[in-house]
Amino acid sequence: MSSNPFPPYAAAFALGLALTAAGLTGCSTAARPPAAAGPTSTPSASAPAVPGVDSRERLTVDGGTREYLMHRPAADGGGPRPLVIAFHGRGADAENLRRQSGLDRAAEARGMLLVYPEALGKAWGAGTAPTDRRPDPDADVRFTEALVAELVRTGRADPHRVYVAGFSNGGSMALRMAAQRPDLVAGAASVSGELPTGAAAVKPTGPVPVLIVYGAEDPVRPLAGLPSPGPAAPGEEPITATMSARAGAEAFAAAGGAGSPAEEGRPGYDSVTWPAGPAGAAVRLLVMHGAGHTWPGSAVPPPSGFGSVSTALDASATVLDFLSTGRR
Repeated sequence: MSSNPFPPYAAAFALGLALTAAGLTGCSTAARPPAAAGPTSTPSASAPAVPGVDSRERLTVDGGTREYLMHRPAADGGGPRPLVIAFHGRGADAENLRRQSGLDRAAEARGMLLVYPEALGKAWGAGTAPTDRRPDPDADVRFTEALVAELVRTGRADPHRVYVAGFSNGGSMALRMAAQRPDLVAGAASVSGELPTGAAAVKPTGPVPVLIVYGAEDPVRPLAGLPSPGPAAPGEEPITATMSARAGAEAFAAAGGAGSPAEEGRPGYDSVTWPAGPAGAAVRLLVMHGAGHTWPGSAVPPPSGFGSVSTALDASATVLDFLSTGRR
């Protein structure tokens, strides 16, 4: 594994918050105005030029309305599809992740149904501790459960092939779903997101195949974790402490009964794989050489100060290929 120096934790995350406040990643924490009760569907006005059907939809959950973007593959035979729920990062939105990741094209090539949920206040409740701005830390878990239930009920999603993925805070949200709902999730992938620890700790509770992709020189959420984050900017939610990317992978490997890790150096990245045990849940960690808080293979330039984008692999294809092997 590569071991690269990191900036001090407090300074590193302060940089990320400053960039967010400056509008480089999106900064609004105001909740969306209430929308009409759903589910309803409208065409997506800014969908990229990828075959398939794109729409913005709404779903009533806990007495309120939540929104999500959906991409259905062009060769949609009408039957249930493997479902990938992709969570955007803090300060961003669904359209931002769609463009940053290029997941639409990768999902289209694999015949997968792809959904990008919108967070409330542009941040996910990836940790288990309540805050002043988020008194119910489980609201996003229930939203995700309701979203899966709706897509299964309407015959669009295969309940045996439900996957979660995400970037940064969204990657942590994907790991939370895998940790707490192994009966629902058949696989999870996180890019630049780690498991929460401390007061908001999330602990894996069962076998789930998990892939973690991380930049070795991430200046926002260091590879070594953020055990003692500094204070949040005024009006923002507290910064959630996280364990290291490797510690998170080890926690999932232990919960799933995976085997001893095998380490391998590859051009541009290091790979650690915990082979599947009796439960069939392999865990893999990819550490990208020289990369920052970015999505490997992305064609969208990252914000200034977030580090380099690795070109050693296409994270979207890698994520979906890994997830597609899982089944409940």
